[in-house]
Amino acid sequence: MKALKSIYHYLLAILGAIYYRFPSRQIYVIAITGTKGKSSTAELLSAILEEAGYKTAICSTIRFKIAQESENNLKKMTMPGRAFIQKFLCRAVNAKCDYAIIEMTSQGVLQHRHRFINLNALIFTNLTPEHIESHGSYENYVSAKLQLGKALQLSPKLNRVLVANGDDKESLKFLAYNIPTKVSFHLASAPNYIANTRLVGEFNKYNLLAAATFAKTQGVSDELIKKAFDNVDVIRGRMEKVSGDPPAGGFDVIIDYAHTADSLEKVYNALSTLHPSPSKLICVLGGTGGGRDHWKRPVMGKIAATHCAKIFLTDEDPYDENPREIVDQIAAVIPPEKYEIEMDRRIAIRKALRLASKLAQGSNNHPVVIITGKGTDPCIMGPNGTQTPWSDAEVAREELAKAGK
Repeated sequence: MKALKSIYHYLLAILGAIYYRFPSRQIYVIAITGTKGKSSTAELLSAILEEAGYKTAICSTIRFKIAQESENNLKKMTMPGRAFIQKFLCRAVNAKCDYAIIEMTSQGVLQHRHRFINLNALIFTNLTPEHIESHGSYENYVSAKLQLGKALQLSPKLNRVLVANGDDKESLKFLAYNIPTKVSFHLASAPNYIANTRLVGEFNKYNLLAAATFAKTQGVSDELIKKAFDNVDVIRGRMEKVSGDPPAGGFDVIIDYAHTADSLEKVYNALSTLHPSPSKLICVLGGTGGGRDHWKRPVMGKIAATHCAKIFLTDEDPYDENPREIVDQIAAVIPPEKYEIEMDRRIAIRKALRLASKLAQGSNNHPVVIITGKGTDPCIMGPNGTQTPWSDAEVAREELAKAGK
C-alpha cells in the first residue's frame, strides 16, 4: 500500500509538471527547508529582493503571493499537492516574477511534491526532531530533508546556490553536495543590522542571516538588505504582537506558531529577555496535533512549567485523537497549581487575558500572554477531517475588545 501511494503521488507530480509545461525552467526557484524558520526566512528574503527591485512569488505556510497579489494559505499544509505548486510556478512565470520562493517540507518530499521543480537555490535553516512518527525515526526525517540537497545537485540550472546554517549540526550533510556556490552562516559573525532588527529572539537572527546571506549571493548590497529589514515590523503568526502599542490593559499579547519543544523554549526565552520576571508570563498551550509526536507532549509541558507563571491548556488540532487525552499528557508533568485545563480555545484565551489584566493592575508588572501552536493556521482540525475556522490573532483581538467595553 505504501509503495502504491508513493507511485500515485509521483504520477501526480509528473502530470502536473507536464500540464503546466515545466514552469520552473523559466524562473529562478529558491527552496527553503528546515524544521523552523522557513516562513520567516521566505518573508524576509522576499522583502530584500523587492527592495532590490525584483518581483517575487512566495509559496509558504503563511501565504501564497505572486507579485503584488497575496492570499492567506487556508489549506493547512505548507506544500499543497495535486499540481498546486506547478500551477503556482506557472502563475509566477506569467506574472513575470524574477524569483519564486518555496517552503519545502519533509512530508512534501515523501509525497514527491518537490519532483520536477528545477531548483536554483536551497536555503537550510535548522533541524530538530519533528514528525518522528510519520518518518519512523529522526534519521529518516533528516534523510527526507537531504533529498532536497540532492534535488539541487541534480538540477540542470546553472550557478546553483546552497546556503546553510553553519551553527546547526546537520549543516555539513547539506554542504557535502556538489553545488557551484556553497555558503554557511554563523550567528557569531552576524552584521550589526541583524542584531538591531525589531524582530525579537535569537531564532529570528538566524532567519535574518539566512535571507541576507542568500541575497548577497545575488549581488544585493548590505545597504539594501538593512533597508529591507528596517521596514519589517512583524511576520504574521511569528512572535506577532496583537495587543497594540502601547498595549491595552498594560499587558502584551503575542501569537506564535511554536509547535515543537525546541521552538517553544526559544519563544519563552525571547519573551523572558524582553520581560525578565517569569512571574509575568502566561501561556495558552495546546501541545501537539493528534496522532503524532506523542513523545514531545510531556517535554513541552515541562518547558512551559519552567518558564510560565500560569498555563492554560487547551484544544489545538486533535484530528482523530481524544483532545482531552492530549492535554492530560501535557498536564501530567506540570505542578497542579500552575495550570488550568480549558478545552474551549476561545475561553482559554479569554481567561489568560483576564488574568494578565488583573496582574497588570496597581503594580509595576507588565504581563505577557503568549498563545502558541497555531500561528496563522486557519482552522482547528477535528475528527474525520472536520475543520473549524479559527484565527488565534482574531480571537485574541475580539476578546481584548470585549474586555475593553
